[in-house]
Amino acid sequence: MQKQQATMTHSPSPFQISDRPIVRFAPSPTGYLHIGGARTALFNWLFAKHTGGRFLLRIEDTDRERSSQEAVNAIFSSLKWLGLETDHDVVFQSERMSRHSEIAQKLVADGKAYYCYCSPEEVDQMREEAKANGWPPRYNGFWRDRDQALKPQGVHPVVRFRAPQDGETVIHDLVQGDVRVQNKQLDDLILLRADGTPTYMLSVIVDDHDMHISHIIRGDDHLTNAFRQKQIYEACGWHVPEFAHIPLIHGADGAKLSKRHGAMGADEYRAMGFLPEAMCNYLLKLGWGHGDDEIISIEQAIEWFDLPGIGRAPARLDMAKMTNLNGHYIRSAENKRLCALVIPFLTEKLGREATSTELDRISRGMNGLKERAKTLIELADGALVYTPLPADYDQKALTFCNDVAKKQVITLRAALAASDFTHDTLEAILRDCAHTLDIKLGALAQPLRVALTHRTVSPSLFEVMEILGMNETLARIDSYLN
Repeated sequence: MQKQQATMTHSPSPFQISDRPIVRFAPSPTGYLHIGGARTALFNWLFAKHTGGRFLLRIEDTDRERSSQEAVNAIFSSLKWLGLETDHDVVFQSERMSRHSEIAQKLVADGKAYYCYCSPEEVDQMREEAKANGWPPRYNGFWRDRDQALKPQGVHPVVRFRAPQDGETVIHDLVQGDVRVQNKQLDDLILLRADGTPTYMLSVIVDDHDMHISHIIRGDDHLTNAFRQKQIYEACGWHVPEFAHIPLIHGADGAKLSKRHGAMGADEYRAMGFLPEAMCNYLLKLGWGHGDDEIISIEQAIEWFDLPGIGRAPARLDMAKMTNLNGHYIRSAENKRLCALVIPFLTEKLGREATSTELDRISRGMNGLKERAKTLIELADGALVYTPLPADYDQKALTFCNDVAKKQVITLRAALAASDFTHDTLEAILRDCAHTLDIKLGALAQPLRVALTHRTVSPSLFEVMEILGMNETLARIDSYLN
């Protein structure tokens, strides 16, 4: 990789030039971390880890009206949850505005930019005239070569980039391939607004240069920006980074992802009970592939990830597939970790903190609980079997609250009362009772399950009874019988 050599003066940078890739994730703190942004961050992070490079984080907070500290905190929290830690202190774009302005003024001094005194109304008229003539709406370059001595008094100008008008600009994109645009299609964009504040297009270029970013990996909604940015890089005499524009994420219906498709933010998926490793695995596979592998650990992802593996077509979000994948990771997770993760969800369902006895039961029953859960919410819901049961039964369970079923459970209760309440003994008792009553084991197990859990689905009954113990098991049976 060619090292970046600046030909323009600049303030000292805390970032060191490297012969290894340096990438960045640069969200705007105007809301939550979008799931598409989370995938972009993941791809940047994996590329840095795979190549032995560095992953940097920049908060693009120059839109002061829409930016908020709450959004910044949400971005930090989501990235930390996903395990995508930055390799350097976070850069806040708003703290570098004087540097951005410095570059704009240098471009003016070098004849690469100029002052424009057109009012917004005049620019709007130019765009309407262009549309009327069948051209793209654009600024017509009125002040591009006009004598500055003719400037109107009392008008604060904007600074516009003197874009090349002939030929074409080509982006050799590492995902999209060669993409080109005729320069006559691009107008002279604004670098500094009339109030002296820099625009996004200028700020992002200066920051990427000063941070020595070697590869810009981002959504393909920024692809059109790349043409202008390359022109400005070249006007500054700076090395142009490699570009890799990732297709956006669409909903299952093929439309651009929106709220109507479900959760949009990474924090929402966390609240829905998804594990971070499951999210990273799913987001990795959402637009990138490695053979037929579906379950990919973070260690494998670091080893295998490359930019050519990213597809050009938009990926489709499949909630069912994501949820099933999350279930796999829950089943594979350590019980101690799951017990800690499930507590907030359990607290919300109970409306109180779980007691030490309840938590001990849940810990002992985690093997059975996690086999049936696809999210932490489902895990917490299943764990309620080890807490005091509600007075009511679910609708399916009510079908097993009839006199015939109760007579069968009465016979079973007598045998259980004489048991030592070990798993094998409990299983033997249930089988013997079913044989005595001349019914199938399942026909006896279901009313017992309803008695113990008020549901028709639960972990192994023998496991549940062993964990609850004799007193609690018999008390629940008595409540059912009454």
